[in-house]
Amino acid sequence: MKRKFFITALLLLVFVVANAQQRPFDPVKFEADLEQFIATEAGLTPQESSRFFPVYRELRKKQHAIMSAGWKNKNLDMTSDKACAEAIRIHDNNDVEIKELQRAYHNRFLKILPATKVLRIIRAEDKFHRQTFKRAARRDR
Repeated sequence: MKRKFFITALLLLVFVVANAQQRPFDPVKFEADLEQFIATEAGLTPQESSRFFPVYRELRKKQHAIMSAGWKNKNLDMTSDKACAEAIRIHDNNDVEIKELQRAYHNRFLKILPATKVLRIIRAEDKFHRQTFKRAARRDR
């Protein structure tokens, strides 16, 4: 009887711990983790970080605004060719707008930091997002 209770309690503990690890998305923590990762990967000094990250946050805010505008099409009538064609045009325009924004901000970054660090930042951001998606995919299994 004690053995059954112990096994049940152990399984319940494992279940509680497993569920506790699936926290809801926290955008503030995500941004902080992203900035820490970028600073570490790019080898930014505290002085460089203090000059760079305000401009970087400005870019991220503008990117988010563009992407948010595209999300309004998520309740689209998928049976309407006209509505779908318009959604595709909006999506493509948003992609181009984001790329143009990135180009402009990359040029601003180059005025703040050496090109070697700017390229490390770009690669670090991509790496962070890939790792984050991989971790999320493993949790969803």
